[in-house]
Amino acid sequence: MAEFESDLIRARTREGMAEAKAAGRLKGKQPKLSPLRRGKLLEEYESGKYSAAQLCEFHDSSRSAMYATLQRAREERDRGEVA
Repeated sequence: MAEFESDLIRARTREGMAEAKAAGRLKGKQPKLSPLRRGKLLEEYESGKYSAAQLCEFHDSSRSAMYATLQRAREERDRGEVA
């Protein structure tokens, strides 16, 4: 009986998540930096004025997070989303 109930719960959860995704409400974790700050980070990185370690410290992020943010900022720039 308990197994049947847990199967029902799983099925309902999957249905709810599918509906939320279709409605655009299931977004996942949001980026830490705003689009403006991502653009600023990209400018600072490409200028060569600061090292990667300094930029991580300035923006309070890990090195891997910084590189992921830089990638997102480049994609936004290439799509023309950020001024």
